[in-house]
Amino acid sequence: MANSSIGPGFLTQTTVFTQQLMSSFGFVIIVSFLLDIGAQVNTWRIITVSEMRAQDLSNQLLPGLGYVIAGMVVLGGFAFNIANIAGCGLGVNVLTGLSFQQGAVISCIASLVLFWYREMGSMLDNFTRIAGMAKITLTLIIAVAAHPPVWEAVQHSFVPEKISSKAIITIVGGTVGGYITFSGAHRLIDAGIQGKAHIHRVDKSAMAGIFISGLMRFILFFAVLGALKQGCMPDKNNPAATVFGFVAGAWGLRIFGIVLWAAAISSVIGAAYTSVSFLKTFHPLIAKYERVAISIFIIICTLIFIWVGKPTQLLLLAGMVNGLILPFALGTLLLAGRNQQLMKGYQHPRWMQLCGWAVVLVMGWMGYQAVFEWLHAN
Repeated sequence: MANSSIGPGFLTQTTVFTQQLMSSFGFVIIVSFLLDIGAQVNTWRIITVSEMRAQDLSNQLLPGLGYVIAGMVVLGGFAFNIANIAGCGLGVNVLTGLSFQQGAVISCIASLVLFWYREMGSMLDNFTRIAGMAKITLTLIIAVAAHPPVWEAVQHSFVPEKISSKAIITIVGGTVGGYITFSGAHRLIDAGIQGKAHIHRVDKSAMAGIFISGLMRFILFFAVLGALKQGCMPDKNNPAATVFGFVAGAWGLRIFGIVLWAAAISSVIGAAYTSVSFLKTFHPLIAKYERVAISIFIIICTLIFIWVGKPTQLLLLAGMVNGLILPFALGTLLLAGRNQQLMKGYQHPRWMQLCGWAVVLVMGWMGYQAVFEWLHAN
């Protein structure tokens, strides 16, 4: 989950919104962190206790509803994965000078090789763990070198000078929106970690994922803010790369290339894996030929990116799309969580339900505002 969220969109969104809000972006991170907890812990606990994937649980609640949610999540996964492939292309471009399209094709092949590895489950877990550690460590080096105004950032994280609904919904959507909400929970079910006996382990995993994602967001925020305060002017085509290059020159760009590619390739894997876990509901053949379905999913996303281009715009739009899916999907799961039969006699705590519904209301309202802003701007 953490590695799925810390993708190329994460890097681009954090850089763009820090440029717009400066030190007040810290407030957006804190608000999104609280919303993430309300969404993620509820989702993971309800899914794993019921021992059913989100779409199957939704179908049990209301026949056909699971297909609607599966369709929405797969659509959001497509949007995100096209953006992830775009991030792969950007990363390879920075490291080698190859075109975005060539970098996307190379990364597509690399992800297919990873998926066709015989021990896919354990390989995915180990690969994403290593990639996550690399992303955080390298970005921390840049953040320290940028000499950010830490006290100003801390102040405005609690007393902001500017607030942006679009930034909040995009950041939440990029962290726990769409398929990301379910990526960790579905992986736990596939690993056999389910039922009431594993509640504490599930909660711990969910919180760890959110904490890792939030930590990385703050580290990148400090790095970008420090560079901006020193006069950095991010390039709109690849804003995060400009920051890394400004802080550490050619070595900074190389570090960014590694961070971006690691972020993108792990997100490609997470998006494809989770999206196909929803497609399994539509036909048993998809479950039988899961690796083939995942491969086709990745190849189609790569072809669409090569055709569409515009990586930065795709990365921003994908976060907002997934943020709009969250309130509907979470609301459905919260209703399912009240059904004693579906939950095998488990009583979902009232305080968790209230936190979950607060996220649904806040994200629904902010989603409406964000769409209105986007339509007005376009």
